[in-house]
Order: sequence, then structure tokens, then C-alpha cells
Amino acid sequence: MDIQNDMLCRLETRREGHSLDRAFYTDPDYYRQDLEHIWYKDWLFIGHDCEIPRAGNYFTVQVGDYPIVVVRDRQGTIRALHNSCRHRGSRVCTQHKGSSAKLVCPYHQWTYELDGKLLFARQMPEGFDPAQHSLKPVRCETVGGYIFISLADEPMDFQAFRETVAGYLAPHRLGETKVAYESTIVEKGNWKLVWENNRECYHCAANHPELCRTYPEAPTVTGVQGAMDDPEIGAHWERCEAAGLPSTFRIAPTGQFRMTRMPLINGAESYTMSGHAAVRKQLSAGINQRAIGTLLLFHYPTTWNHVLGDHAITFRVLPLGPELTQVTTKWLVSKDAVEGVDYTIEDLTHVWTETNDQDRQIVEENAFGIRSPAYEPGPYSTEHEGGVMQFVEWYCNFMQNRLQGDAAPLSRVA
Repeated sequence: MDIQNDMLCRLETRREGHSLDRAFYTDPDYYRQDLEHIWYKDWLFIGHDCEIPRAGNYFTVQVGDYPIVVVRDRQGTIRALHNSCRHRGSRVCTQHKGSSAKLVCPYHQWTYELDGKLLFARQMPEGFDPAQHSLKPVRCETVGGYIFISLADEPMDFQAFRETVAGYLAPHRLGETKVAYESTIVEKGNWKLVWENNRECYHCAANHPELCRTYPEAPTVTGVQGAMDDPEIGAHWERCEAAGLPSTFRIAPTGQFRMTRMPLINGAESYTMSGHAAVRKQLSAGINQRAIGTLLLFHYPTTWNHVLGDHAITFRVLPLGPELTQVTTKWLVSKDAVEGVDYTIEDLTHVWTETNDQDRQIVEENAFGIRSPAYEPGPYSTEHEGGVMQFVEWYCNFMQNRLQGDAAPLSRVA
């Protein structure tokens, strides 16, 4: 049986409400299928507008086998390009981030305009056509200060996500922020384990003492069911909506993205040890940060987010291998906020820096145990792990559909 048929068979016969077979978390061939059918076909959160505010600003990223450069061109348009020279394939931009008037390959100095057009290639033969050797483009979309790319030849529809999320993000004006701090960690576990751990707070009380000072452990907050019947959440939505902040729970029919605004506990304003705001300057004028809690935004397979009144925390997940995942966290504050005056890095980042490291240890122990030949899929808690089940359902639906050649419709998620 070839790997695709083996994977499809396991998807079709898996026990509902249980974790996946070991191969989904460990097998290199299964990982390759994840890359081909998820990571190389879906829209991926890659960064923020504010990271490249001026023409010539760029940052680079690696998605599976693809090196990518994201750059702002002379017209102010954000573009994504394959970071592979059209001469002999060398990476053109080798730094994590930078600024350049032109994109120049360090190998033989082929020189490209910021939109990818080839400008200069010295001593090439007669008949060489520069117009046929531009850097290859990657589909790129922006919404609410977020940059997404798609490696697919024919990308999935982005408009449905744009129309849903734009109103939730607009009041926070994340395009007018700056990255106050950035952290990247590598977790020794499959990317799906990183997501499964994120999608429940069943583990929070025993593992996240800092986060639990302000973040609710209730499954109605972390999951996909029950929020509409929770009177505290309902009252929070009503207050926020009255203030012009879209807040109620929204989820895509496919389950790929969702968003809602949730209250913090004990009257907390922000994710700090005191519960007080971490930044004096709010993200946008006219918002009472004491009342809005956190905007939770999820988009599989790359990002979860917490957008508060005083700052935003964004998370980017990228797979590095079958059992290796990169998680990058960025703390966004008002572009006018001054470090040491309006905020300190320690107060701003402490809760999630600690939480990220705790989650890293959890994922790595989870991965360690799954490697055992004695491992078999176990049952999820229907009360506490509804969010995990929803993520696994999304993954299985998408993979099954794509392994079948997109012949079957994607299952809808209530």
C-alpha cells in the first residue's frame, strides 16, 4: 500500500473523539503529505505590515522546502517572492530581516527590483531576456495588519476570511503598531501536537500559573461550544458590541478559522502578573481597554492570536520536520509607545514567555510518549477538549478530501 492510501485508510477508520495514530505525529512520509496537502496549499500567516513599513524593508521565512522573502515595493505594495535566484538558485536575501534599495543575489550579483523584476545580469549571452527571469511571485494578501501567503498555484479563497475578520481587527489598528519584542522557540514535537496543546486549557491549572492569573480556564473560552449559553460571556459580548467592537463567536463552515472576544478573569486588563495594562498607550483611541478582554483569533495551520486593549500577541507556527516545530511570538504595541516610558519588556512579555516555555515542555513530553510502540490513540475529554477535537476534525477532513483529489466536499463544522 502506498503512503497516500495508507494515510487515507487510517483517516477513514480512525476512532472519532480520539487522538490520531502514532504515524501522524512521527512518520516522515506522513509529514511530507502534510506539507504537500496542507502547508503548500493553504493560506499561511507569515508576518505583519508593521514589520516592513517602508519601501525596501523585507523579512525572510522558510516554509517546508520553500525559502520566501516578503518585501514592500516602491509603490508601498507588500509582495512575497520565492527567495531563489533565477540564475542558479541561490538565496537572494540571506538575512532574517533587512532593508535594501534592490534585491541583489550575493552569488553572482544578479539584481532585482523590489517587485521581483530582473534589472541586471552581467555578461549573459546575446538573446538573454531579463523579462523571462524575474523572481517568481508568491500569492500574498493582507488584512487588518496581518500578511498571509499561499504557495498554491491556485490558492483557496481568501475573501471569506477577509470579510469575517476585518471588522474584528479594524478597531485595533494593528497596521499602526510596532513589534516591541519577538521570540522564536523550537519545540521537539509534530506541528499538530503544538496545535492540540494550544486548543485546550485542561492542562492549564497544573502547568500555567502565570497565565491562569488572568486567562479563564473554562472550556467555553478555549473550545468551540457553549460560549453562547454562558451568561458571563454573553454579557461581555453585549458590552463590547454596544461599544462598536464585533465580539460574538464566528467560525468558518470548514472550521479553518474562528474568532471571538472573551473576558479576562478578576477584572484583568491584560496578560500581566498584576492584571493591569502592560502598555500605557492603547492600541487605538476610543476603546476602554478595561472592558474588552481579549480577541481570540485562530487560523489553521499557522496562527493563534490575543488582541487586547493595550497590545497584541501573535503566534506563528511553522513545521521544521516530522517532530520539530517552530513557534514565533510577537508582541505588538502602539507605534508611539516608548519602551521604558510606556512599557517594559519584562512586564509585557513575562506571562507568555513563561507559558510558551511550559507549553514547549508539555509538547516534548507528549511527543516522547507517542514514540512508544505501546502508544495507542486515547479518548478526548468532551467537556474540556472540544477545541482539540475540532482541530483534529479539521485536519482529518482536509487531508481526507485532498488525498481523494478534492473529489469529496469538505465537511462542515457547526
